[in-house]
Amino acid sequence: MPVNIDLGALTEKEKQTLRLICRGHDAKSIARSLGLSVHTINERLRDARRKMAVSSSREAARLLLEAEGDGAAFATPDILGDSEIGEDPPTLEADECSAPISGAGRTHSRFWIISGVFVMTLSFGLLALVALPQAFVPPTTPVAAQDVAETEVTDTARQFLVLLDQGRWAESYQKTGAAFRKQNTQKVWTDVSEKVRAPLGTALSRTLLSQQNLPAPPDGYEVVKFRTNFPGKPNAIETVTLERQKGGWFVVAVIVE
Repeated sequence: MPVNIDLGALTEKEKQTLRLICRGHDAKSIARSLGLSVHTINERLRDARRKMAVSSSREAARLLLEAEGDGAAFATPDILGDSEIGEDPPTLEADECSAPISGAGRTHSRFWIISGVFVMTLSFGLLALVALPQAFVPPTTPVAAQDVAETEVTDTARQFLVLLDQGRWAESYQKTGAAFRKQNTQKVWTDVSEKVRAPLGTALSRTLLSQQNLPAPPDGYEVVKFRTNFPGKPNAIETVTLERQKGGWFVVAVIVE
């Protein structure tokens, strides 16, 4: 990192946008969360890149993160739900003034996420869960079928999902990360899984779609996606987020959509 980065050259709104990039947002998701247009967000990012003399918005965000240190702004990343993406909203004259400086607020998720502290809402007639995790969970997007090689990470994710298929909640709980277990007891996990996961039943088929590395604080995460056919929910997408801890890979988040 260049030691002579002048953070004072960045406006608070530019810093705000770069912090959200660090949290896994892209221009569209930042615009939705702040109630701004994508054009406005792209202008902020372009100005920030110019001031920091870098060609990548992610590089600018990384430099800002390193320069500011591991502050509270990065301690608990926000999670975006799967809000529908339509045409960009029109640019409003007052949108720059109305957006919060501190960052985007949390939107309601329309799918099942297990990680951290649970907040319960109704969605599609099932009890949906929105996580407030210590781990990072990226926004989910549709994934096309492709040939993906099985790895230790994907095998761990697949074994975890098989335990859920079989209703073996206690065993699956032991496969979760330490931070997850600190926030959730085995009873909480069992009760929620019985209400939310059990009705889906045993998967009829499960196809590996992708494995993605996310270089997010503190040590990065691996995100594995499967296309799964359940008896009552064909073509579902299961997303399992894992982090490496002593002894191997452990699950920190599960999404079924």
